[in-house]
Amino acid sequence: MKAVRREITRSGRTLGFVPTMGALHDGHASLVRASKTQCQATVVSIFVNPLQFAPTEDLDKYPRTMERDSQLLQELGVEVLYAPTVEEMYPAGATTYVEVAGISDRLDGGSRPGHFRGVATVVAKLFEIVRPDCAFFGQKDAAQVAVLRRMVRDLDMDVELVVCPIVREKDGLAMSSRNAYLSPVERKQALILNRSLMRVQHTADTGEREVAKLIETGKSVIGEEPGARLDYFAIVDPDTLEPVSDLSRGALVAVAAYVGITRLIDNILLVPR
Repeated sequence: MKAVRREITRSGRTLGFVPTMGALHDGHASLVRASKTQCQATVVSIFVNPLQFAPTEDLDKYPRTMERDSQLLQELGVEVLYAPTVEEMYPAGATTYVEVAGISDRLDGGSRPGHFRGVATVVAKLFEIVRPDCAFFGQKDAAQVAVLRRMVRDLDMDVELVVCPIVREKDGLAMSSRNAYLSPVERKQALILNRSLMRVQHTADTGEREVAKLIETGKSVIGEEPGARLDYFAIVDPDTLEPVSDLSRGALVAVAAYVGITRLIDNILLVPR
């Protein structure tokens, strides 16, 4: 990969990078298209990162569809697919980790201790290996984006993070590789996440500016679906992930919930008024 990257750099082409864990869908494809629009060469990585899974989480059953993913990336015109093994990414005896203190404990970091240390470590390594000009991430993983922005700033990494809009199914469900776990019944129940966000959006648009009331509105909608179990519903600063007390500068509305045994996340941005 480093040799390929040097060849791209020598040719004077700008390099875009889309890091993924595979099981690609239209959300990933949108990131690839954004990279191809903004950069002259695109690298996509597929690596199911064990560091970001807790022992009780779904590492072993996480969907792995390399053949289908490779075909999709060829059809999208991706120049390089980088798919390292765990042994290549984490050589025996490796003891170095990247931890973005504070912010990594919020939202998903609060529910999944150590998750963002695993994310920051693998992305830092991928950035060092690929050395992209731009790296493309989806807004669906808003907490991850906040952690990585802080890491890039704090470590003076020479890469621009480009955040692309959430891609949704026609019925509003945010696209996710984990949607494959849902049964047909659970698939319908999962729509409650987007409905809760839309209710908060409508409530804010019609004049409600009290954060606590908006959060309670979102939680009450989740409570309408017996098949969903709320993890968190929060309104936070999109950069720090700290709770906000007013909406004058905008805010991130984020929700995580279990549908069956599948943990799903979604969010919207409230714009300043």
